[in-house]
Amino acid sequence: MNIGHKIADWLETRAVTPAYAGGLLVGLTVFFFGSAANTMAGWLYVLSGVSLALLGIAAFLSTRSIQSLEVRRRAIEPVSAGDQITIELEIENRSHEPKTLLQIRDILPFVLGEQVFRPIEVIAPASIYRDIYYLEVKQRGIYRWQEVHLRTAAPLGLFWCRRSQPAKAVAVVYPQVLPLSTCPLIDRIGQEDSPQLYDRRRSQNATEGLTRNLRPYRHGDPTRLIHWRTSARHGELRVRELEVAAGGQEIIIALDSGALWQPEEFERAVTVAASLYFYASKRLLNVKLWTAGSGLVSGNRVVLETLAAVNAGEDSILSKSEKPPKLPIIWLTQYDLKESASLSTLPQGSRWVLWPSATDKIGEKILVKNDLPGMLIRPDRPLDLQLQSPLERAMNY
Repeated sequence: MNIGHKIADWLETRAVTPAYAGGLLVGLTVFFFGSAANTMAGWLYVLSGVSLALLGIAAFLSTRSIQSLEVRRRAIEPVSAGDQITIELEIENRSHEPKTLLQIRDILPFVLGEQVFRPIEVIAPASIYRDIYYLEVKQRGIYRWQEVHLRTAAPLGLFWCRRSQPAKAVAVVYPQVLPLSTCPLIDRIGQEDSPQLYDRRRSQNATEGLTRNLRPYRHGDPTRLIHWRTSARHGELRVRELEVAAGGQEIIIALDSGALWQPEEFERAVTVAASLYFYASKRLLNVKLWTAGSGLVSGNRVVLETLAAVNAGEDSILSKSEKPPKLPIIWLTQYDLKESASLSTLPQGSRWVLWPSATDKIGEKILVKNDLPGMLIRPDRPLDLQLQSPLERAMNY
């Protein structure tokens, strides 16, 4: 922005600035007055005086037409990434005169896009005008902005007048939650060392009792779980879903937000964390989320807000951060395959989900001190398919 634009912007926000027509009239007024001074012609003095009076009236009316207006903002409902947020503004006209030909400018954060201009034709006296517009948000996060600008050149269109009004906005955009029909990371957690393993396997091997509900048959389901009477009645195979003895064990999904991530991979990790949490919650399991900045949290809304606000490298920002709990966890982290001891501190019974760094080769084996199963995320495959794939076994060294 050059000096001329800065001066015009300063005048517009504190007084008025000439529009194109107003600039022409200012030039003509100066010309008429200069000619009258040289020629001493009375009619030129009259023209310059009338033009000057018209300019003064236009400037006064532009300033007055934006007064007695108050802007309020309705609360913005949270949405998921990729959806549209609904932004609703209320402009109240407290005067007894109509306000016409206004322009409202919402000052958005640059990450949400350019400023939004909304025209308003008329606001009736002592009434409230509601303006609604929609904005697509592609990336999760918590977005805040503070003000709205009202701008007008009414009624003569010779001078622009703009005034700022506070209208705080908070838009919470949740991460995307992938629809998972199965997830070995959750379904098989703790099976190696859980004291309830025998009871759980006995439940899974049962053919009667402990039935939670019936669902359509999927490829790979054991035939011993087919409920033949219900299948015959519906004309398609129906399979029992059996209760699993969880034994009170907590499932903790831990996102390594204290590490330095590549931005794209961290967004994928947040999506995975949200998807795993809601899959476990749907299975009625006792699940919690851990991040470096928030520690342990639970509850659907709290978890979504935590994942909306989380950032990579939080340990370098926060003065105090909790350590991961010493319980079996599902550890989500960016992993450098050259650092073989990175996963060695995970408790027994944990799982890992790893995102290789840009310098790693996808085909390399993962070397850890504990023989823990997990999943290596490939960038060239859909996340939902990978989360429903069988677990991998890390190689000991």
